[in-house]
Amino acid sequence: MTTEQTEMPAPATDGAPPFRYNAALAAEIETRWQDRWEAEGTFNAPNPSGPLAPADPQDIPRDKLYVLDMFPYPSGAGLHVGHPLGYIGTDVLGRFERMRGRNVLHTIGYDAFGLPAEQYAVRTGTHPRATTETNVARYRAQLRRLGFGHDQRRSVATTDVEFYRWTQWIFLQLFNAYYDVDQGRARPIDDLVGEFSSGARPTPGGTPWGELGSTEQQTILAQHRLAYISEAPVNWCPGLGTVLSNEEITPDGKSEIGNFPVFRRNLRQWMMRITAYADRLIEDLDRLDWPESVKAMQRNWIGRSVGARVSFPVAGTDRTIEVYTTRPDTLFGATYTVLAPEHPLVDAIAAAAWPEGVNPRWTGGAPTPAEAVSAYREQASRKSDLDRQETKEKTGVFTGAYAVNPVNGARLPIFVADYVLMGYGTGAIMAVPGQDTRDHEFATEFDLPIVRTVQPPEGFPEDQPFLESGPAINSANDEISLDGLPVPEAKAAMIDYLADKGVGSPQVQYRLRDWLFSRQRYWGEPFPIVYDEDDLPIALPDEMLPLELPEVANYAPQSFDPEDANSTPVPPLGRATEWATVELDLGHGRKTYRRELNVMPQWAGSCWYELRYLDPTNSKAFIDPEVEKYWMGKDPSRPNDTGGVDLYVGGVEHAVLHLLYSRFWHKVLFDLGHVTSEEPFRKLFNQGYIQAYAYTDARGTYVPAEDVVVSPDGTSFTYQGAPVNREYGKMGKRLLNVVTPDEMCDRYGADTFRMYEMGMGPLDISRPWQTRDVVGSQRYLQRTWRAIVSEESGEAIVTDDAPDEETLKLLHRTIDGVTTDFANMSYNTAIAKLIGLTNHLTKSGQPTPRMVAEALVQMTAPLAPHISEELWSRLGHAQSLAHGPFPIADPALLVADAIEYPIQVKGKVRSRISVPADFGVEAVQAAALADEKIVELLAGAAPRKVVVVPGKMVSIVP
Repeated sequence: MTTEQTEMPAPATDGAPPFRYNAALAAEIETRWQDRWEAEGTFNAPNPSGPLAPADPQDIPRDKLYVLDMFPYPSGAGLHVGHPLGYIGTDVLGRFERMRGRNVLHTIGYDAFGLPAEQYAVRTGTHPRATTETNVARYRAQLRRLGFGHDQRRSVATTDVEFYRWTQWIFLQLFNAYYDVDQGRARPIDDLVGEFSSGARPTPGGTPWGELGSTEQQTILAQHRLAYISEAPVNWCPGLGTVLSNEEITPDGKSEIGNFPVFRRNLRQWMMRITAYADRLIEDLDRLDWPESVKAMQRNWIGRSVGARVSFPVAGTDRTIEVYTTRPDTLFGATYTVLAPEHPLVDAIAAAAWPEGVNPRWTGGAPTPAEAVSAYREQASRKSDLDRQETKEKTGVFTGAYAVNPVNGARLPIFVADYVLMGYGTGAIMAVPGQDTRDHEFATEFDLPIVRTVQPPEGFPEDQPFLESGPAINSANDEISLDGLPVPEAKAAMIDYLADKGVGSPQVQYRLRDWLFSRQRYWGEPFPIVYDEDDLPIALPDEMLPLELPEVANYAPQSFDPEDANSTPVPPLGRATEWATVELDLGHGRKTYRRELNVMPQWAGSCWYELRYLDPTNSKAFIDPEVEKYWMGKDPSRPNDTGGVDLYVGGVEHAVLHLLYSRFWHKVLFDLGHVTSEEPFRKLFNQGYIQAYAYTDARGTYVPAEDVVVSPDGTSFTYQGAPVNREYGKMGKRLLNVVTPDEMCDRYGADTFRMYEMGMGPLDISRPWQTRDVVGSQRYLQRTWRAIVSEESGEAIVTDDAPDEETLKLLHRTIDGVTTDFANMSYNTAIAKLIGLTNHLTKSGQPTPRMVAEALVQMTAPLAPHISEELWSRLGHAQSLAHGPFPIADPALLVADAIEYPIQVKGKVRSRISVPADFGVEAVQAAALADEKIVELLAGAAPRKVVVVPGKMVSIVP
């Protein structure tokens, strides 16, 4: 016996009636309808203007819906059954709303730049474009087979030259813009030049703008541009020869690809000034219809806090250490200071020799502070930021220098320690071990003083930091006393004191850092930038876009000894020597320029793709303003509406960075007048995951789930004769537990697969995959087919007689419930209602009334579109059902007594449902098993037994 992914036999066809709905008939029906939809452009959504506009503007419905799936990356492995979960969910909604007369825009494209294709090219010599196009073709074929109602005219890939032309154009909008703090928006950089030229804004040094040289002017402008170059701490991976994002690094500080060491070091990089938008990114979250958990993640990532900036003089020098703290009221409790290993003051203040009597634990065993610091910095460079923040073991070395506490004159030893990050605050902290856990751990490790500045309650342990609020203690000098004050008043008093003394000031701080925007790769968007003889960046004019990637013989960045932290990146584009240096006339005569050799990160294209879908063939602009306003403009009927995509569906793993970066780019485009919407996505929905059994051997290594042998009783598992352990995990290549939609379509048909995924439980809940349960969805579709079509002749067998009163009332209650469920994306409960209606028709033993059959087909169409189109056709309709109609419930027929059923699981009431009094046993059972609490409790497992006591209760034995 093989594992459950393959143990179920394919649906039998031998000896079956000629028109039985099985996998073979489903395949024929599905292919035929997919071909017809494509030929007729069934899902083409008209634009109000431009090439995609209809001949008659009256053909555009006023009511529109723009529904969007998160951008997939087309990997060579293709889709597994977890990928389409959200795609099917959006397709069902789009089909439902299209049937109700709305103009629905639904399409999908491909986020196709990035490291995986480049790494494959390095290994095989295949051009990344060839690999990408092959992968895209595979995805398109798989998605087509599932019957999605996509407008294929709008599909794009970030690697399309015409697409990344406009990605480059948007980059230049940011390069040529600055954030006007007074107006709270981005403005063209030329406006800033005008202010400097007129004297309305003074230059930093006071020299009139016209008297400054070009280099000086550009240096000043770079301090304001939204896209700028900076020396920034990055994750440098010598083994791969490239800088990595935090997401490309494992928790133990290695590269996800290749498992090479990663080091923190400063490199010259392009940056995006996203921090200028920090307040707007936080404040506008309140205007969005997003899950509160995602809003909280974004707020935490931005990390707005109000505190004080405090200056600590370095004893014996004219230098100061600038510290940002959210708790200036604890300043009297500072007993040492810490600099991040990357802090620029580290080298300058490291003493030549250890002070007399220095604690040996502070020296790291080095003969001098400089040597101790150098060795420690090299050690710290091997850790990721995540590792540095999460590790419990505190390490560090003394610099041999001291800072002076500005409120009491105490000499505070200055340490270098990796638990302080350069990317947050100022890269330096005042350590208050009495009130901070990490400071307390460090102070304990290095025998440093601990002074409480907040009074803990009686009995609080002496050897623990007190992290709660309370009255201030030990916080007084000859000029100020905070003792007895609660924390808010103590903070305010201390900030005023620091400002009066000139050693501090109130400050708002953010955890958010500017966005690192450079990658040392080949397969990415080239920067539309050249450098002149003074090494100043110059934007290419619009008419020189797109700047296309050159051909190179070797796609790999120059790699180095994986342990060589001091190596310097050499991007692959450096090998395109004829491309890298170019003669251009940029308005000052023909000159030689040097191109930027880095490329943009994969995030670039996914920051704005939702806009290009709207107007994908426009060669004059990145989008027609009228088109953007129609699909994404603000709705005056919605209070405080931001505009944007009507519904955006995808995994919660993109809750922070992708959404944050997209919001930033969109706000810049709004500020500069290129779009009318303030946000890219007005409503967000996070679908759950498909989970599946995975198996590990004695070494903890995952083995192919499809090759695992399951014992007859399902309690033991072996792989190649050796026992393995079973666990649940998110389906994916890493766990070797993939089931593909191709397999499911081959064995059951696409409609069955769609019905099963939508019926597994609420769309936003993760659920386990059970191949053996798919047959239940197939049987439902077979019952629906038999209720309308003869399996012998293939002809419709409905009657034109009116339905009896019981059937008529059930039909309209089903229409009403399914309509509500579809609108709320509660597809599992909609399916339960459809099952109830179909079972009623089957048990009646009478021919199905035509009006009931047609309504049943219409309601099934969003979920199982192919079989529904076929049934609609066999009922005598020549037109596709894709544009409706959708049935409407008669309110007069909705009145019915309801019965509440308690649902017991293992003898305990776990939930309750209310159903119409005339619901039969099977309908009550279907409703009970579709209840959200029961779905979660069963975790995808089919119950062993379900007992319905009519009118009283439901009992489930799992």
